[in-house]
Amino acid sequence: MAAGEPSRKRRFRRQKPSEAHQAGQGTPSGAEPSDGQENALLPHGTGDDAERGPGASLEAAHPAGPTAGARRLEAVRHGVARGGAGAVAGLTRTGRGARTGLVRTREGAKAALGHLADRLIENAPRVPVRDLATLRRQFPGLGPEQLADKLVSGAANATSTIGAGIGAAAMMPVPPAMPTELAAEVAGVGAIELKLIAELHEVYGLRPPGNLKDRSVAYLNSWSTERGIDVTKPSTYDMSMGSHFKRQLRQQIMKRMVRNLPNLIPFMVGAAVGAVMNRRDTRKLAHHIRADLRRRQVPWDALEGLPALEQPSDALPPELLEGRPPLPPRH
Repeated sequence: MAAGEPSRKRRFRRQKPSEAHQAGQGTPSGAEPSDGQENALLPHGTGDDAERGPGASLEAAHPAGPTAGARRLEAVRHGVARGGAGAVAGLTRTGRGARTGLVRTREGAKAALGHLADRLIENAPRVPVRDLATLRRQFPGLGPEQLADKLVSGAANATSTIGAGIGAAAMMPVPPAMPTELAAEVAGVGAIELKLIAELHEVYGLRPPGNLKDRSVAYLNSWSTERGIDVTKPSTYDMSMGSHFKRQLRQQIMKRMVRNLPNLIPFMVGAAVGAVMNRRDTRKLAHHIRADLRRRQVPWDALEGLPALEQPSDALPPELLEGRPPLPPRH
C-alpha cells in the first residue's frame, strides 16, 4: 500500500444463503448474522418446525381436509349405500305388493268357487230323475247292467257335446270370457252327471231316503266324492250341507275346472279335446259309482212296491240335460 493512499477498510460482502451453503462458509467472525441469515444457515429440521415436530412440516405441505380422491371415494360409497337402501326398499314394496295380490287372487278364486258351488246346490233339486219303473218302460227287455250301460252312454254323449260346444265357442280366444265359459261347462256337466248318479241308484235299487231336497244333497255328496251311497249307513253321506260337504264340493269343482282348461285352446282344438275329456271323465265317474252300487245291489223283484219319485216343479230345461246349454255371451 502506498504511503499517500488512505487505508480502505475491506467491506464484507453479504453472501446469499445459497452461496453460503455452496461454499460451506458460515458467518464471519465479528459479524452478527441477521434473521434471514440465521434462518438460512440453520440446518433443515431446526427452528420452529423442529420444536413442533416432523408433523408440522407435513401439515404445512398438505393442508387440512380430505383430498379430491378421498371425496370421490366417499361420494361413491354414499351413493352405493343409498342405492342399496333403495333397492332393499323397492324389493320390500314389491314383495308386499305380490303378497297382497296373491291374497286377493286367492280370495277371488275362493269366492268364485263358492258361487259355483251354490249354483250347483241350487240346481240339484231341479234335476228331473226317472225312477226304475219309468226306465224299464223306456228300455224294455234290459237287465240292470244293460240299462246302466245305456244311461252311462247317454250321459257321456251329452257331456261330450258340452265340451265340444265350449271349445267351439273358444275358437277365437277372449280372455275375459274364459272363466265364465269354464263355469258354464262345469255347471252343465255337473247337472248331467247328477242325473246319471240318481238314475244309477234307481237301477241298482239303492234310492236314498228322504224327500227331494235330501236326495239331491246325497247325490251331490256322491258326485263330489265319486263314490256310491250306502243307504244302510247314513253316516257315509252328509245331508246337512255343512262346512265339510261344501269344502268337498269346492274341491271337486276346482278339479273339474283345472281338467277343463285344455278345452279353451283356440282354433277348434279345444272342441276336440273337450269332447274327449268330458266323455272320459263321465265314464270314469260312472265306473266308480257302479263299482260301489254293484256290491250292495237290491234285486228288482224286491222293489215292486217302491213309490214313484216326486218331480221338481221348476225342472231344468231338457236341452241342458241333453248337452245343449246356452253359451255365455262373449264380450
